Amino acid sequence: MTSLDRSWQPVALCRGNNSHLFFPPSTQERKDDRERREVRAKLICQKCPVKAPCLEYAMMIREPYGIWGGLTEAERRQELVAAGG
Repeated sequence: MTSLDRSWQPVALCRGNNSHLFFPPSTQERKDDRERREVRAKLICQKCPVKAPCLEYAMMIREPYGIWGGLTEAERRQELVAAGG
């Protein structure tokens, strides 16, 4: 599977009823609400069978929004900086 292959997406646990947890709402979000939402999303990611390809995809395209592969936007940026990218 190549990094840009998205064949893993249909089986991702973030699809469906819980998808709202993975992206911030369109309205202002309080810090404690954001933190609770992110914790809930990351718990889903921990059980997801496609966590690794999801994160790989997000890192490859430098996805600026949402939780992908168990990492937030800020955490993915930190990973990129640590990797020298």
